[in-house]
Parts: sequence; structure tokens; C-alpha cells
Amino acid sequence: MTRNHTYEVSTTWTGDRGHGTTGYRSYDRSYDTASPGRPLLAGSADAAFRGDPRQWNPELLLVASLSQCHLLWYLHLCAVNDIVVVGYHDAAHGTMHEDDTGAARFTDVLLRPQVTVTHADMVERATALHVDANARCFIAASVSFPVRHEPRTVVRLPPPEPAR
Repeated sequence: MTRNHTYEVSTTWTGDRGHGTTGYRSYDRSYDTASPGRPLLAGSADAAFRGDPRQWNPELLLVASLSQCHLLWYLHLCAVNDIVVVGYHDAAHGTMHEDDTGAARFTDVLLRPQVTVTHADMVERATALHVDANARCFIAASVSFPVRHEPRTVVRLPPPEPAR
């Protein structure tokens, strides 16, 4: 069975300083992004492109999307494979190359998830499931650059039983 999924998002430029785009430096690169029933997401261009460094930018959001998609698939795969995950943190890193003409493209994203499981016998399989999660991630399947992984899996032992 094939299915189509649609995602509705609206983006509104909020950076008009009263003169529009009368010059390259005459406007802010700020915008609001909305989707029905969700909080407003304020964004801007990357600071390197005259944006507000305090705001989310499209490049950060792309890296975040890859990290989030991987997380969700990974947790699903662990759940259906009887691997108990009790902690997950990813320190994702994206690299974008800009050429002499100003054209740019992402060349690589590295996900570095640190996963905590409850038993040592889960570590090997938990680590291996990152490959499956990457293969199933819709976002990773949609980009034209490699999404690499350097996972680390640790065990959190249960607290000791209280003395009786």
C-alpha cells in the first residue's frame, strides 16, 4: 500500500525595516514559520549571511531534522527489538561548503548519538541499530550528502536494592 503524506508550513518575512529590499543591507533576514496547532518558530539567516545569530536558521534546522528523524527511528527500532533505551543525546554536526561564487551545499552531517541502555547484553545490537535507523530515516533518504554516525552506547545499571 502506498501513501502520500503532506506537510503544511507557512513562512512570513518579518525583516522589513520600513524600506523593503531597497538595498542589500536595508533589510533583516528574519522570518516566522508556522504550522497549524504548533508554536511559532522564529528564524533568520545564518550570521555569516547577515542573519541574527540568536535565531534558528535553515542550515541548523536541516541538521536538527536529520538528528530528530534518526532519534525517532532509532527509538522505534530499539522498542521492537527489546532494547531498553533510558537516555539518548546527539551532538550533531553539519558541514556546508561555500565556493568562490557564493554557491553552497552541505557536504556532510555527522550524528554522534550517545545512547544509554539498561543491560550490557544490549550494547552490541543497540549500536548496530543506528545503521537501520539511518536507512529508514525519511530525511536522510532525501538528502544528497552522506549522513554519518559515530554512536556510543553505555549501560546504566539499575540502582541497588535497598537493604532489608
